[in-house]
Amino acid sequence: MLSETKLNVLKQISGDLSRDEAIWASGYLAGIAGGSSLTAVLPPQETNSTAQNAVKKITLAYGTETGNSKKLATALAGIVKKKGLQVKLADLSQYKPKDLAKEEFFFVVISTQGEGEPPALAKKFYDYIYENEINLSGLKFGVLALGDSSYPLFCKTGEDVDSRFEILGAQRVIPLKKCDIDYEQEASHWIEHVFETVSKNAGQSTKSISTPKVSAGRKKYQGKVSAIINLNDITSEKETYHIEIETEESLAYQPGAALGLIPFNSKSIVDEIITLTGIDPQKKIETAKITDTAEELLHKHLNISYLLKSVVAQYAKITGHSIPEVRLSLLDLLRIYPVKNADEFEEIVQVLTAQSPRLYSISSSLEAHGDTEIHITVAKSEFFIDHQKHNGLCSGFLSEFKEGEDIEFYIQDAGHFKLPQADKDIIMIGPGTGIAPFRSFLWERDATGAEGRNWLFFGDRSFVSDFLYQAELQDFIKTGSLTHLDLAFSRDTAEKIYVQHRLEQKAQEVFYWLEGGASVYVCGAKEPMARDVEQTLLTIIQNEGKRSKEDAALYLEEMELSGRYAKDVY
Repeated sequence: MLSETKLNVLKQISGDLSRDEAIWASGYLAGIAGGSSLTAVLPPQETNSTAQNAVKKITLAYGTETGNSKKLATALAGIVKKKGLQVKLADLSQYKPKDLAKEEFFFVVISTQGEGEPPALAKKFYDYIYENEINLSGLKFGVLALGDSSYPLFCKTGEDVDSRFEILGAQRVIPLKKCDIDYEQEASHWIEHVFETVSKNAGQSTKSISTPKVSAGRKKYQGKVSAIINLNDITSEKETYHIEIETEESLAYQPGAALGLIPFNSKSIVDEIITLTGIDPQKKIETAKITDTAEELLHKHLNISYLLKSVVAQYAKITGHSIPEVRLSLLDLLRIYPVKNADEFEEIVQVLTAQSPRLYSISSSLEAHGDTEIHITVAKSEFFIDHQKHNGLCSGFLSEFKEGEDIEFYIQDAGHFKLPQADKDIIMIGPGTGIAPFRSFLWERDATGAEGRNWLFFGDRSFVSDFLYQAELQDFIKTGSLTHLDLAFSRDTAEKIYVQHRLEQKAQEVFYWLEGGASVYVCGAKEPMARDVEQTLLTIIQNEGKRSKEDAALYLEEMELSGRYAKDVY
């Protein structure tokens, strides 16, 4: 029991605390009471205004075999974030070593395995820095090595990384720290040293603070696919691809923007069309917009997959066939209503429309991933016609890319779908691939140290097979970049649960956030998801805000007009 004096002091302090400060204080006191928490080892500190004003950012990377380095790095990142330091947490198994030259402060937590070997998942990074002469003269670094002193080559991997960075020209700003099995106390002192060192160097930075970049017009970029990963488990009925593209030229975009590209038609379908019509594939044909060979026009420039009814009508007029008012592919038309000869088909080519571009929400962030790398999240679309499976043109086109292949794209600016000011809260509702722009939002806010809270509602079919970006989202939760994560997996329960049901369950807090100025973003299928989510928001505003149906609609409309309610639906 507290003495009367201490109790009066506590009452005096707590009386002035905001809701968030009270929550933080209760967690801090719980940590002290528990005695074993890593965060409780450190003294309580207010957010450091010097580090904030300097907009200082570090990368904290980990290489792990059993998970200890990841767990520790995640905890350390959470600690320094609370002190006002911007931290990007990176897994060395996924980190691109060539990005090292772009870093300013790079700190590594890495373990040693067996006979002085690096963790299996970090070996690619380890080998790269030893096999390549990278200029790291602009890099400041420090290494925290984990190991077991019962082995002769104690912490050798950490030693190797530390010495190799120095050889490559990097500046060691804190000495190598080697930790044994009981590493919590020493790790806490190490991260404190990191924070003090970075804060001390705040005024000596030679790298300029970046400002948001915006693309000007439809500029085309040339890139190479550097990674393509199916995010769904092998047990899933779906295929959702995380695609990374690298460029030589610097990119310009803001979170919420989209990547646009024109898909190519299947070579096998083009070949079949050429065979059916007898046209010379190398014959140059001039259309209204472009002149190219028949083969290239059909492969790269013209829509042949799902013709407009007006185009089908023109096809019927040219060929003399009586064709119902339907939409068919060019190949199906040729099979059912064949052309007389190659000349007649050349007339058909003239009435085909240009291939339309497809847009995909960008799921990366310039601040987090650099300006020569861009990510998209693509669900492979499948449908059946007469019991025969077909793939969506663009999603099928993208899913078949291989690493190293060239791709051309442009960037469509975000328009209304963009982040608010850094201190504003956001609620993101994005089931399935609707998570794509919110991954961009989270990485951006994490990398820039935005103070606003972030709440994500995500859903899909199954937790086990369809939890897209699961590891990243869990890390964002651990480091505090993601305040709340509410999940809805519709096939995991007897009664199907969707994101709007999770919203409904959190109605009181959702409305509390809205009243506090939070912005709401919805991304994904227009029908029925976006419609159902909007109806749920209206119900929440009506019930929690004690408003009439008409006033609730006006409330949401005012949010939309002010930019606090934005939808990116399809």
